[in-house]
Amino acid sequence: MNHPGKCRNLHGHSVKASISIRQDQLNQQGMVCDFADIRECVEGFVDQYLDHNFLLHKDDPIIPMLIENNERHLALDEHPTAEVLSKMIYVHLKTSGFNVAQVTLWETASAYATFSEN
Repeated sequence: MNHPGKCRNLHGHSVKASISIRQDQLNQQGMVCDFADIRECVEGFVDQYLDHNFLLHKDDPIIPMLIENNERHLALDEHPTAEVLSKMIYVHLKTSGFNVAQVTLWETASAYATFSEN
């Protein structure tokens, strides 16, 4: 909402995520963690909240129409930017027990946003 450029129009993205996990020591298998565990955690979150979902700000005036038509949507406290989505994934990984260092979301080959707490 209220974006001055072409992104003010309804649109979507297919994104690629880059996730960095930090550990002081390797586990008994010589790894920081198993990539499959990260993938399972992130894919579950994405499937439940982001994939094939209409993400929008909680004050967007289109929400009543979406509710009336039983359309899947997720109303966020912040605008659904790549920065906000990378933060959402970061927080999910952290609360799932991963020592996440950063999450980067790529919207295109040259456009990305990274979230970290450092």
